[in-house]
Amino acid sequence: MNFIVEQLMLFISTALNYLATLVSPRHYHHDLTFIIRQNNTPPNQVYDAAELYLPSIELINPSTRTIGVNKTQRQEAVKLAMESGEQVADAFEGINLKWHYVVKNLPNCCIERRFELTFQKEHKDKVMTSYLAYVVRRAEAIKQESKIINLSNVYSDNEVEFEHPGTFETIAMEPSLKRKIIKDLERFVSRREFYKKVGKAWKRGYLLYGPPGTGKSSLIAAMANYLKFDVFELELDSIDSDSDLKSALLYTTNRSILVIEDIDCSVNDEERRYTLSGLLNFMDGLWSSCGDERIIVFTTNHKDRLEPALLRPGRMDVHIHMSYCTPSAFKVLASNYLGVEDLDRHPLYGEIAGLLESTEVAPAEVCEELLERDDDFGAALEGVAKFLKLKKLEGDNNNNNIDKPELQEGKRQDMDVNVNDDDSESSST
Repeated sequence: MNFIVEQLMLFISTALNYLATLVSPRHYHHDLTFIIRQNNTPPNQVYDAAELYLPSIELINPSTRTIGVNKTQRQEAVKLAMESGEQVADAFEGINLKWHYVVKNLPNCCIERRFELTFQKEHKDKVMTSYLAYVVRRAEAIKQESKIINLSNVYSDNEVEFEHPGTFETIAMEPSLKRKIIKDLERFVSRREFYKKVGKAWKRGYLLYGPPGTGKSSLIAAMANYLKFDVFELELDSIDSDSDLKSALLYTTNRSILVIEDIDCSVNDEERRYTLSGLLNFMDGLWSSCGDERIIVFTTNHKDRLEPALLRPGRMDVHIHMSYCTPSAFKVLASNYLGVEDLDRHPLYGEIAGLLESTEVAPAEVCEELLERDDDFGAALEGVAKFLKLKKLEGDNNNNNIDKPELQEGKRQDMDVNVNDDDSESSST
């Protein structure tokens, strides 16, 4: 009997000790950790913001063992970044926070990248509503201050800094056309409330069309550098279904330019794996409203090969014909390559201007001629004049049925920007 009582007492004691451990303060977790993973579709805005924000605080502390160091040719200063396993502390309105960076290899050969943000549980609401919003705002400010523009391919983890030097000052284009494009861009980015009021997605579509070598890629670079928008490239040949088109929209970020080059080649490919209906919905359907302040730029060498449904307002709002080189465009090229500002006084300019008016030659071809003799102003102009004469002779032989007045009219049409918009303030130019 005593043995049974002893065993019972031992059981009760053990049970009480176990219950005590469950309510013991040492088993109550005062800290909470947010897991912030890197996502591709759609991108995790908090993760991307943390990448920019954390290097702005003190990354190197007594416990730091490794630190990432990077610098591109165009950057003035070295950039630091957290390495896997490292931690950094931060403080916000009396809250102490700890960031931990983790890179993990998964069994499916994928790589998981994540930030772990740890803080006391009692501050959960303030961290969610105030601190993370502060990190996003600071990251955006850092990006604007440092003028960082990123270039990436949709469906690819590779992202590089956009370093194309093209600007509206250096692009070979009619001054009036530049002004129209800049005005349209500025009007678009300033009209958040208008798009909200009329119930339209805050996006704009541009079609750049014209012969090869007329500066379509340079204009895209000028637009990105002017607006400080990230650039995403989408290759339609890599799209396997209409669902992939929707995913592409989710991959892009706000304040970005999505570039689809040579759209006529893909749309007219009988082996394409998406439907025309899917592409139209991609351009102005419900999924196109996922995000704000986005620009989609399409390019083609043959506008006439595109389906009329693709060209309508809401899909391609602005049509810009990239023309052959004109006298005004040549002045820009001469300034860029030769450093010459007052070209009108040179005796060869009148001849060159006349040849450009009557000859179809792409700005890229003129650039090649200027590059060959960029150290000798006079020889460069002589080379351009000789080149244009040969081009004109070739053109005359191939186009005996085209007279000069028709070619002149074509040159004037190249300066036109067709703005399609259902806003009453817009007008075709």
